[in-house]
Amino acid sequence: MEYSPPPLFKQGASARAKMLFFALIAVALLMADSRFRTLGVMRQAIGTALYPLQIVAMLPRDAFFAVTDYFASLARLQTENARMREQQVLNAQQLQQNAQLLAENTHLRKLLDASDRLQIKTLMSEILYDARDPFSRKIILDRGQSHGIRPGQPVIDDLGVIGQVTRVFPFTSEVTLLTDKDHAIPVQVLRSGVRSVAYGRGQSGVLELRFMASNADIRKGDVLSTSGIDGVYPSGLSVATVVSVDTQTSDAFARILCQPSAGVSRHRQVLILLAENNQPPPAAAENSQQPELRGKRLRKDTTETAP
Repeated sequence: MEYSPPPLFKQGASARAKMLFFALIAVALLMADSRFRTLGVMRQAIGTALYPLQIVAMLPRDAFFAVTDYFASLARLQTENARMREQQVLNAQQLQQNAQLLAENTHLRKLLDASDRLQIKTLMSEILYDARDPFSRKIILDRGQSHGIRPGQPVIDDLGVIGQVTRVFPFTSEVTLLTDKDHAIPVQVLRSGVRSVAYGRGQSGVLELRFMASNADIRKGDVLSTSGIDGVYPSGLSVATVVSVDTQTSDAFARILCQPSAGVSRHRQVLILLAENNQPPPAAAENSQQPELRGKRLRKDTTETAP
């Protein structure tokens, strides 16, 4: 029986001889490729043949990178969107504040111009809030008795008369608007010179010229200003504009409605005219004259009865 070793253990050329042989082949190929460029075409062909295998082999890696980039991009976009929405809200708020400041600056410049035109000492004030009574037209200002405010002083803005100070507190004051139902102001039509009294109509926000004859020279669009005969409001201040004249009424008087020129609903800053009313009311004037008249009568009687 013949015994032969397995193929793995068969003896052939020695390992050193094999290494030397393949090393010579490699050196020969390197020299041939470096001098004659003979392996370029073969290398390109092998690279082209192996390219699909490389793509398939790199598919798991590319898919992993793609999924990672997707979730990273999604998180980054969500963060950027949240930051941009927050910035948009801040920008919108800043734009609104800038617009409000611009409007206030424009209004303040107009108030300063109006103060320069008036030959009366004025004090700028800011509206704090409306009065609590819903049936009256009153506002509260941030100036009071400590700032030199007195009852009866007119309140205006750059467009015209707003109202009159009716109550004064140490640091605040109450102003009754022209449109209050208990307020009246003497006015004069600039076009015709007709004088009248404008009364407030409460919540409707307009003024009414009462007890005017149907043939009075007043037209729609006429501008009313203060006449100055009451000694409270200086003459020439804009009050209102006539918006409707109705002469077809049941009585002998016309129904004339006017829209106030000024308005506290548009701005918060107003001017208080610090000129005091030096003209006493008619009742006070009569009372002040009565002692003098009684003194004159008494002196006359004593002279007549003297021997």
